Amino acid sequence: MKFGNIFLGVFVIAIIIMIIIPLPQGVLDVFFTLNIAIGIIILLNTIFSKEPLDMSLFPSILLITTIFRLALNISSTRAILADGYAGEVIEAFGSFVAGGNIVLGIVVFIIIVIIQFLVITKGAERVAEVSARFTLDAMPGKQMAIDADLNTGLIDEAEAKARRKKIQDEASFYGAMDGASKFVKNDAIAGIIITFINIIGGIILGTTGITTGNPMSISEALEVYTILTIGDGLVSQIPSLLISTATGILVTKVATENNMSSDFLKQLGSIPIVLQIAGWALIILGILSPLPWYTLVPVGILLIAGASIINRRLKLQTIQEEISSEDIQAEEIRKPENVISLLQVDPIELEFGYGIIPLADVKQGGDLLDRVVMIRRQIALDLGAIVPIIRLRDNIQLAPNQYIIKIKGVEVARGEILFDHYMAMNPGYVEEEIDGIETVEPAFGLPALWISESQREKAEMMGYTVVDPPSIIATHLTEVIKKNLSELLSRQDVQTLINNVKETNPALIDELVPKVLGIGEIQKVLANLLKEYVPIRDLVTILETLADYGTTTRDTDVLTEYVRQRLSRTISKRFLSEETNNIITLSPELEQKIMDSVQHSEQGSYLALDPQTTQQIFEKLNKEIQRFTSIGKQPILLTSPIVRIYFKRLTEQVAPDLIILSYNEVDPSIELQSIGMVSL
Repeated sequence: MKFGNIFLGVFVIAIIIMIIIPLPQGVLDVFFTLNIAIGIIILLNTIFSKEPLDMSLFPSILLITTIFRLALNISSTRAILADGYAGEVIEAFGSFVAGGNIVLGIVVFIIIVIIQFLVITKGAERVAEVSARFTLDAMPGKQMAIDADLNTGLIDEAEAKARRKKIQDEASFYGAMDGASKFVKNDAIAGIIITFINIIGGIILGTTGITTGNPMSISEALEVYTILTIGDGLVSQIPSLLISTATGILVTKVATENNMSSDFLKQLGSIPIVLQIAGWALIILGILSPLPWYTLVPVGILLIAGASIINRRLKLQTIQEEISSEDIQAEEIRKPENVISLLQVDPIELEFGYGIIPLADVKQGGDLLDRVVMIRRQIALDLGAIVPIIRLRDNIQLAPNQYIIKIKGVEVARGEILFDHYMAMNPGYVEEEIDGIETVEPAFGLPALWISESQREKAEMMGYTVVDPPSIIATHLTEVIKKNLSELLSRQDVQTLINNVKETNPALIDELVPKVLGIGEIQKVLANLLKEYVPIRDLVTILETLADYGTTTRDTDVLTEYVRQRLSRTISKRFLSEETNNIITLSPELEQKIMDSVQHSEQGSYLALDPQTTQQIFEKLNKEIQRFTSIGKQPILLTSPIVRIYFKRLTEQVAPDLIILSYNEVDPSIELQSIGMVSL
């Protein structure tokens, strides 16, 4: 064990022993001196600490010092009542501080107790209680702010972890201080009670002579024991007053970069005009009032002189800052322009006009930032992909209620909201109409109405789907991200996913990367899956499939089809969720035509159909899609495995949202019913 641990343990045990075993008077003098020194050290530490957590063990220190002081009180009480003498320290305090006068000593003692108990201790107790309550209430908000800063890229994971720990430490500290402040309060009460016990007990023992064997008169006993008791009380209450003051300073301290003394002087003397007015006020009072001019006028002159010095120093500091700023600007102008920072392109940006700022400002009650954080989590849970940091920026060039979404610096979508309005959409079965401003839902292009807040409840009762502006923006942003997720998936993201799998499946990763496939090839396969909204959460199955077939082909499109077949249960659950699923099929002749038109080259395989045939396919396909959408069904097309990838490429320009599955991707337990066919 370290020496410090041994010393602390011995010190605490010694305190307990002090209560039981009588101490020699010389030892009492040493301990009383040590008690005063400890009080001074604690007070100075609280003054010069930068923030309360610098003394995180203060509640424990407060407990130990309180027990130590009470143990000294018990030992000194035993010595006073038994011997009529308790050492030179107590006698000096009783004679010197109290002037040997009983009444003066009692008055000084009472004043010290009142100051400590009613002023310092009471205030520190209240501040500690309120600080503990506010700190605990603010914890969820601080945690959310840290998560928001982490997700927007303002801080890294290490700094977020450090901030979370600081919040937890603050909560524990203020919670402990709320209880520890009671030690100081009850210590003052105990000091008063012990003082009265000493006086009454001393008079009884002194007049009866039980301990000394020499009875005293009441006045003599009162003088001897009262002076000793007052000395004992003062020698205990002064360290107690120091520690009470330290407690008050610590719980009222605000965290700053400087110590308390420098901030104290800086803040009181930061405005010279205040010192000048105070100085002139004292001078006028000294001249025009009966107050002694020889005290007021010199102090007023000192304040005015100090204000002049501070004023000159502030002007000099301002000039130096201006010169320094101009030098920096001139140096930047002379240097070649540093364009590296300008080359950075954010993967996802949400820019909005000034009218939408309240929705994104937490101080104004906006929760758009929290919704953006939830988007990243939602997509991670839904598709298993890592969404890059989403930057939120205000743009004064936009209309007040307008917003745009950028992918890699290029605008891909925009929308406009009406502040203090709600968007109402008819799900298809509402017959009664409601008054509102016609608009289009930006995420899915559905017809909608802007309604006022007073109409919201009525619209919901009528069956309308009603959403607020932050939900509209968040939904639009979510759909844009999902559509572009395959483009946003970077090699670094893939490496992060692989590292995560390697923690539990190291053999799989060692076999696959880089012996069979590289990071870039795995990225292309994952991007192909995300492009058709196939989740990649089951990454172990995906990588095992790539390890199985990567040795026979490195064509990422073919590997994607193998992976899709292995994920048949996931795909079926996602796209074929009804009891009987209606689908569109391709005629055998069309499938054969497509297979015959596949051409192979060094760059890969591609479909080479003549324009007339392609146009016929598009026309027939559009008819079937319209028939599905007219009955409110999501069109799903089923093909043979070898045809699926080529037909998807053929139709992704005219029907990008069409779900195309192969027979091998459908779980055997799924019931299918073909109600449409595309044929030539």
